[in-house]
Amino acid sequence: MYDKFDATYQATIGIDFLSKTVHLEQRAVRLQLWDTAGQERFRSLIPSYIRDSAVAVIVYDVANRQSFLNVAKWIDEVKQERGENVVIAIVGNKTDLVDDREVETEEGESFARTVSCSSGNDNSNNNSQNNNGAIFIEASAKAGYNVKALFRKIATALPSAETKKDSEKGSDGTKEQLVDVKLTSSTSSSAAGCQC
Repeated sequence: MYDKFDATYQATIGIDFLSKTVHLEQRAVRLQLWDTAGQERFRSLIPSYIRDSAVAVIVYDVANRQSFLNVAKWIDEVKQERGENVVIAIVGNKTDLVDDREVETEEGESFARTVSCSSGNDNSNNNSQNNNGAIFIEASAKAGYNVKALFRKIATALPSAETKKDSEKGSDGTKEQLVDVKLTSSTSSSAAGCQC
């Protein structure tokens, strides 16, 4: 989030809120990020935050197979609240743990292709955004790998600001679109945290 990794970061308790502006070629998109705890004990809080979101980002740990297996449950939860009218991004985090990897890139990509959801803008030349599939990307919050790329992919997948009523002029005169994004870690351990 702030271009640095905090090794003393505490796991999200309940919900955390941040805002990040992504500058695209002809517009700026201000993402309102709602980081929800992935632990089972906080699961009852999630539906009320999912209802109004345009994007759901589901994060799993590439070194923890169970967290990957939990992704399907979180997608079901999102769809239960939003139906198909939501952009879903699946993120394999902790790619810096090369020797501990339990989920291969191809497995994550393959799973993302099977997810039926709103695909936002047509990015047919982008291999990690599939037709009617989820956005897929692997990242390392610790190494800073693909974190900015994730936010750009999310902002690009959204309908343009001209079609949204929640847009306003930014300080530089460009249209700025306001979008709610929910980040959920699919791990069940209390040490889970987004670290985006």
